[in-house]
Order: sequence, then structure tokens, then C-alpha cells
Amino acid sequence: MKGSKQSAAVRPKIVVIGGGTGLSVMLRGLKEKPLDITAIVTVADDGGSSGILRNELQIPPPGDIRNVLLALADVEPLLSNLLNYRFNSGTGLAGHSLGNLMLAAITDISGDFVSGVRELSRVLAVRGRVLPAAGQAIVLKGEMMDGTIVTGESMIPKAGKAIKRVFIEPANVEPLAEAVEALQEADAILIGPGSLYTSIIPNLIVPKLAEAIVASDALKMFVCNVMTQPGETDNYSVGDHLDAIYHHIGYHLFDYVIVNDGEIPPQVQSKYAEKGAKAVHLDLDEVKKRGYKVIADRLVLFRTYLRHDAERLSQHIFQLVDDWMTRKR
Repeated sequence: MKGSKQSAAVRPKIVVIGGGTGLSVMLRGLKEKPLDITAIVTVADDGGSSGILRNELQIPPPGDIRNVLLALADVEPLLSNLLNYRFNSGTGLAGHSLGNLMLAAITDISGDFVSGVRELSRVLAVRGRVLPAAGQAIVLKGEMMDGTIVTGESMIPKAGKAIKRVFIEPANVEPLAEAVEALQEADAILIGPGSLYTSIIPNLIVPKLAEAIVASDALKMFVCNVMTQPGETDNYSVGDHLDAIYHHIGYHLFDYVIVNDGEIPPQVQSKYAEKGAKAVHLDLDEVKKRGYKVIADRLVLFRTYLRHDAERLSQHIFQLVDDWMTRKR
């Protein structure tokens, strides 16, 4: 089997970029493959527990980092549930997750956020590396089509207006040196899934990260979201997602686009329609016309929410990387 031969040799290095639930779901499947994973995670979150800890302790927001650490961790389900536990009462405690508080505490003990993430990774036996995109919190701003500016990652989707572009402050923020190095050494770079304007693009507009991705000769893949996101990607097709990234970066970044073409049951569509979300339309001809190769498959599972099928998705990703490495050899 290809996978077993490869695991005996050097594992291909894959850098995964994004944030939010979609990234965590995918990483749970990807960590089972013989890959050397580095996850680069956005530090623009300013809502909920993350936002409070960010403001009060002057640390990067821990929420997305916590989710990714747990996705890659080799821990008992009980410990995972414990770190995701969110207090629902208590003055000052309500709304905070235990994992966020632990990241804040270990940051204080170790002296800085990056060292704290590294130490917690060791404690949780994380399979791979988790790196914040930068060592400091970033303020995300959105310019709407009507020219208004909205400040804050959590506020942009609530504005109820079409987004023209997002940008960060400080604009010249220094990315983590290890993140740039990981991109320079990568055999494959994988972007998405996740909130397009508030999880994915904020990483790509950190100046030196974008430069490292563009300069890399690694295999570059984009995993498109299954559903549109109200206030962010209303009525977006797969091509619209790719166009948004192109307009921010100025380059066609990807070799492959991985999309769901599995049918979503009508009752599930109705449930999402109530919140203003619908399936992302696959405009296959348009995407191919732009020069992207497309991998389309039934990639969704529905339990309480619609999620990517982590096992099926990670198998496609691994196969692409494995074929790429074979061609390179």
C-alpha cells in the first residue's frame, strides 16, 4: 500500500491554513494519514470568550487555536470534552471554555502565547504543529460594497451588507517566523474550509505569509465550504470563493479545488435556509475555465449539523499529496 511505504520513509509536509469548525473537523481525519501536519491558525477572532481574554489579558484570541489543538490531539474523549467545556454561570466565568482559560494560563506561565501553544501541544500529544499566524492579535476590518468600514471579525457578518474586501491592522504585522518557514519547506499547502472573509483570508493577507505561499512550489489545494455563510458569502458559488481570494492576493493560488457535489437532503436544506444559508453552487465550467483542477465528491455528513466527511475528505487530500510526491520523485 502506498501509505504504508510512505510512513516508513519521510512523511510529506503539509501546511493547513484556516480557522473555525470546518478546519478542526478536517484535521481529525487528516491526522490519521502519514503526513507531517502544521496548522496555521488565524488570530483575528474578537468575539465571545476569545474576545474577552484577548482584551483583558492582551493575548491573541485562543478559541480557534484550542479547537485545532484538540482536533490534532491524541487524548481521551473525556479530556477533549473537558477542554471544550463552557461555563454557563459564575461571575466572570460564564461563557469561557476551560481550554481557553488553560491557554491563557499557560501563556502567563511560559511568558508568551506561542510558547504556551507549544507547551499545551506537548501536554495534549498533538500530532503535528499548531502555529498562530502571528504572535499578536490582529484587528480585522471589512469594507462593504457601499463604502462603509466595519471593525471586528465578529461584527463583519452582522453588518448585513455585501463585503467588498477585508484588511488587517496593523497592515504590516509580522507573521510567526516558524509559520513562514513551514510554508517554505512544505510539500503541500491546504487552505480551507472555514469562514471565507473572517477565517481564511485574514491569514492570507498577513504580508509575508501570502508571499511565502505564492513563492512556494508545493502542491496547493483549496477545500471549499459546503454551505454559504449568512452575512459573509450569501449566494456564493465555488467560483465566487476563489475570486474573493484572488482579489485579495492577486494570484491564482491553487492547483486543485476540492468540492462537495453530494446531494443535501431537502429537510437539511430547509433547516439551513431558515438561517439564510444554502448549498454552495458548484459552477464547474467557470472554475475549470480559470485553470483549476476540480475534485468533486460526496463529502458531507449530517448529524446535528452539516459537516465535511473528514475521512473521505482526508483520503482525497492524501491521495493528491501522495501522487504529487510520486511525480516529484
